Parts: sequence; C-alpha cells; structure tokens
Amino acid sequence: MFNKKDAWNIEVTDRKSFEKFLKLLLIDFNKNKEKNIWENNRLDIYLEAMSRYTADIDGYYKNIESNENADIPSWKVFADIMKGAVMYE
Repeated sequence: MFNKKDAWNIEVTDRKSFEKFLKLLLIDFNKNKEKNIWENNRLDIYLEAMSRYTADIDGYYKNIESNENADIPSWKVFADIMKGAVMYE
C-alpha cells in the first residue's frame, strides 16, 4: 500500500527530514483526499483533530510500546501528530 518514499514511512529525525515529510504528506493528501483515506480533509477539521491527537498522543506511544516522550517536543513527535490527525476522530 505504501512505499518507502511516502509520508507514512519516512523517518523524521530533524528539520530537513520533517520538511521532506511535509512535502510527502501534501502529495498523499492531494492523491487521496477524494478516496476517503483522509478522514479529516478540510483544514478546520484537520486542525481540530490535530489538537485532540496532540492531547492523546501519549496513548498512541503506549499502544505501540514506544519510549518516545510526547512531552519533549521533537520533529518526530510533530510528524506523528500530523499523521495521526489525518484519521483521528
């Protein structure tokens, strides 16, 4: 379904990889917005989901057994929040 050069598989570790992630996320949005893959396909809905996902991301990290500390801002946490907001209700 996804290839290694998409927003879902890129490893975000710094500002440069975050920039690449954003470009890939935009490509994914433009390719999939009409296919209902992006549950939150309007900016207002996406930002609302982003806000809620930001509050709940520590639960995501616990579910995937990650040692990531969501309270320490990093490029990876920002990218995970943006990916999660695509479908978060």
